[in-house]
Amino acid sequence: MFKKLSYFLCITIVFISCTNNKPITLNTSNYANVINDQFTGDLAYETTSFVEKYWRVVGNSGFNKSIYKIEEALVKAGYVLEENATENDVLTYRIEKRPLKKPTWESVNAIVEFEGSKEETLLSHATNRNMIALNSYSTPKEGISADVVHIKDFKNITNIDVKGKIVFAETSPYRIYKSAIVNGKAAGIMTYNNPDYLQPEKNTTSIQFRAIPHDSVNKPWAIAMSFSAKERLKKSLEKGKVTLNVKVETNIYPSEELTIIADIKGKEKPKERLVFSAHVQEPGANDNATGVGVALEMASLTAKFIKQKQYQPKRTLTFLWGDEIVSTRRYVQEDSIRAKDIKWGISLDMVGEDTEKTGGTFLIEKMPDPSAIWTRGKDKHTEWGGSKMNLKQMKPHYLNDFLIDKFKAQGKRANWVVSSNPFEGGSDHVPFLRENIPSVLFWHFTDQFYHTDNDRIDKVSKTTLKNVGTTALIAAYTLLNADKNTAKSILSDLEKAAVSRLNEELKQSKIAINKGDSLTTQIKIIDAWKDWYQKSFKTVNDMVSNKKIINKEIKDSEKLIDSISLDIIEKLQNKDLYYD
Repeated sequence: MFKKLSYFLCITIVFISCTNNKPITLNTSNYANVINDQFTGDLAYETTSFVEKYWRVVGNSGFNKSIYKIEEALVKAGYVLEENATENDVLTYRIEKRPLKKPTWESVNAIVEFEGSKEETLLSHATNRNMIALNSYSTPKEGISADVVHIKDFKNITNIDVKGKIVFAETSPYRIYKSAIVNGKAAGIMTYNNPDYLQPEKNTTSIQFRAIPHDSVNKPWAIAMSFSAKERLKKSLEKGKVTLNVKVETNIYPSEELTIIADIKGKEKPKERLVFSAHVQEPGANDNATGVGVALEMASLTAKFIKQKQYQPKRTLTFLWGDEIVSTRRYVQEDSIRAKDIKWGISLDMVGEDTEKTGGTFLIEKMPDPSAIWTRGKDKHTEWGGSKMNLKQMKPHYLNDFLIDKFKAQGKRANWVVSSNPFEGGSDHVPFLRENIPSVLFWHFTDQFYHTDNDRIDKVSKTTLKNVGTTALIAAYTLLNADKNTAKSILSDLEKAAVSRLNEELKQSKIAINKGDSLTTQIKIIDAWKDWYQKSFKTVNDMVSNKKIINKEIKDSEKLIDSISLDIIEKLQNKDLYYD
């Protein structure tokens, strides 16, 4: 009897243990908990560390090694090469290869030294890997020795004899290239133009990467300078003639463009998809090795969930790694049938910053909304800046507020600062938007090391990588499996956001009118936000097959916003209510 009882107890314990260890099935109610637990940031950080070692230009060895590193991780996670896949394979990938029209480029080494002087080396590639301008050719092995001509007003360069000399100017090398090299026959160019947001007087050794045109005839070279090097050269020039010896070594060769695309096939609506795009080129760690790393861990963790039967997307999830804007633009333009079913596009660009070191904050760059026209109150453009927009360029959609809500929730959970900025452009979200595909950008700014050779792995935070990747997956899974309940929930949240926005705009309009701005302009702003949100309400229809299901809720939200906006306009017209 005792033996039978002992046997029964053992079986019970094993059963309970197995039950407790059974992977949790993911659903809307537990996405946040499970993904926060499983997304460690380890693979994202390891990948970032690998990719950031290379100065990456499309087609060069560092770019290609990064692509094949991604492939290696995808295969390990269970993805099957598309050409070998069967109909039953959910996880697939492909590498697209195209000949480059122009040769690729990579830096190897460089050094700039004062000739006939006891002064130390002015610049060295060993410590400043951004010093060689993109597309520069190599000098002879012994280098080029030439006098330096300081062009203080580059507009007058045509009146100065620069033949055989090194042109030094505080501007972009691209800007003086033709005048100095093509027309002036200068030996080479040395320039400085780090913007103020890089805090150059603090980060004196930083060099922001620069480029010159590819020119196989003149085979030019250009050197970008740090603040420290620029100041040293200027002081030397104040004492008299300066001769520099410049040695540059680069590789320029024919190559091909690689783009790697991974798909997680949706079970019910496989043609509909969400696309995450992360560009590989750029020489930095945060820009954009972090985007590459976060996307890879997202793809790998999703594969794990699928293999363990924890998650099955209704719609297809796609990850794209390639050349910034070029690869994404091709993806949304080359196949018009596929493009019709891309429901959402998200750009992962500079998504792992240690903001205590870099400055700034994590940002969601919104689809164009009226804040890109009238930027006021809590809305602020970054130092990158935004071009002037008009109402015809607006892109009403629920995606802005939906993602902001998800990231704010993670911010609260992880004590992480999250913000947003009006549309500015300049990354992989732009090709989506140009094809009328809802898209936003995840990024950080201001970054005092942006595009400089001090954007290294020590400026990357694994915690940030985890927060961005975790929240991006929570949002993605919600959208991929969205149904009428999701649509109603998002509509409800969108309505709250609309009410909050209109009340904030009332406050800002009162301030503006008190400062002398016209009532007509303020009414136009209120009407613009009302219109934007009412059109956004309708977009939740893209989550349901039968639009009639939520038509009533949409109309109710529209009526509420109509009522509130009319009330606001009446308050603005009644100046006695708010004048001091």
